[in-house]
Amino acid sequence: MMPVPLSLNRLLEHAGRLFPEQEIVSRLPDKSLRRHRYADFHRRARQLAAALKKLGLRKGDRVATLCWNHHAHLEAYFGIPAAGGVMHTLNLRLAPDELGWIAHHAHDRFLIVDDVLLPLYQRFAPHHRFERVIVFPFSGAPVTERDGDPHEGEPAIDDYERLLARAPADFHYADHHEDDPVAMCYTSGTTGKPKGVVYSHRSTVLHSLSCALPDAVNIAANDTVLPVTPMFHANSWGIPYAAVMVGARLVFPGPHLHPEDLLDLIQAEPPTLSLGVPTIWLGLIQAHEANPGRWKLPTAMRSMVGGAAVPEALIRQFAKHGVRVTQGWGMTETSPVGSLFLEKPELRGKLSDDEWFARKAMAGVPLALVEARIVGEQGVCDWNGSDVGELQVRGPYITGAYHDVPQDPDKFTADGWLRTGDVASIDAHGYIRIADRTKDLVKSGGEWISSVDLENAIMAHPGVAEAAVIAIAHRRWGERPLACVVRKPGATVTVESLRELLAGRFASWQLPDAFEFVDEIPRTSTGKFWKLKLRERFAEWRWPEGA
Repeated sequence: MMPVPLSLNRLLEHAGRLFPEQEIVSRLPDKSLRRHRYADFHRRARQLAAALKKLGLRKGDRVATLCWNHHAHLEAYFGIPAAGGVMHTLNLRLAPDELGWIAHHAHDRFLIVDDVLLPLYQRFAPHHRFERVIVFPFSGAPVTERDGDPHEGEPAIDDYERLLARAPADFHYADHHEDDPVAMCYTSGTTGKPKGVVYSHRSTVLHSLSCALPDAVNIAANDTVLPVTPMFHANSWGIPYAAVMVGARLVFPGPHLHPEDLLDLIQAEPPTLSLGVPTIWLGLIQAHEANPGRWKLPTAMRSMVGGAAVPEALIRQFAKHGVRVTQGWGMTETSPVGSLFLEKPELRGKLSDDEWFARKAMAGVPLALVEARIVGEQGVCDWNGSDVGELQVRGPYITGAYHDVPQDPDKFTADGWLRTGDVASIDAHGYIRIADRTKDLVKSGGEWISSVDLENAIMAHPGVAEAAVIAIAHRRWGERPLACVVRKPGATVTVESLRELLAGRFASWQLPDAFEFVDEIPRTSTGKFWKLKLRERFAEWRWPEGA
């Protein structure tokens, strides 16, 4: 076989040559839509690469991005690696101190930033000095050389569009090996300092191929893909790379992620495939059903949802409108898609609708290039659906180390598997059921209680918007579950109705002993429930006498 390296550059050339008229739509800050062709994207990504090389970018240098989802961010996905650089997406929802720490730890040389995000850059700039700051005029306003730069002297502020216009015409791709890095993302860091995960040409291409398969995300050239998942969060689950690879039409929402804004965009530019975290889709379906007739969801739209457990009730709600929700599981460390729901042929015609919905609320089956195992106290568990332990994975796009961090035995096993920290089981058909994160399990009287199972059941109540279950210290049982519940606006939800809902599905010892009604559940920067903050809030909570 020819020794041709796997390369993002080949995906860029393939897309530009085969799909030049395919469309990329970006929603701007003023909510207008800007349209580009793949031919424009191909040209501009190469211009960005040429401009970066002219600025002195060296192979392996990190170029940070602080951007919303739009066409220029997609250009950075391919243009930075084309120049030999490593794209480092900064999570704009993090605190300025944390952003500065991450940029400094990554040794980022350059920054590409949306003009509307310059105030955020100014807040963390004192923690890390970039050599060049390149401003994308997302709002359409002119970019001045000193605008937004908190430093005296260099670096000057560069205009992204002017840089592209002045880029050398004789561009050549940087020489590279398929194991050279192309991108890096930092983990959320909710239990310590964030860690950098580095992706290579090889891992990114293999992940794209794996995701595009018919029994996975199933992306094709006739799809319109709406990535609501931020491009700064695990590279929007790697889907922009896969979409470009197959020539799919892309619709980027920009900064407008409120349910009504997304529904307006879906109405105007109907997607066949959308992706986002459960909290986004919870808000979207609630807004849709609260305003009957205002919006129409696209017939047969597929929605890939992940980042946290997807309640079965949410999957059922969308199914009523003809939208198929597919739950996946993954981590920053897994590039990130590790498993997805699949309707396995041997089960067709054998399961009832209720049984299928129960399976859709599981984490799916491992993708083709991902190996998975469950390791309990007695060692590797059978795939029997009942043995529970830590989910561990390995594969060609699973990280084997973190950037500039000593090897951690708590994250990697001696025989080379990633320790996910998720407690799970796998049944005989390969379906993974995530019981909980190890830190979120409730251990009561020596028995484990899954907070995820309780949360999903509580959110089936028609008056409940969200629910999170945490462990509270108990003088007799060690820990007992406390359920924190958010009511839907105007809804009446009583403790008695919640107990009645749960009583038929759980043993009595598994039921929450108490419920707290709260205004909202705190979230991490990636939209997941932040249970650490709930545990801090209720740290002084005391069980009533006799409980």
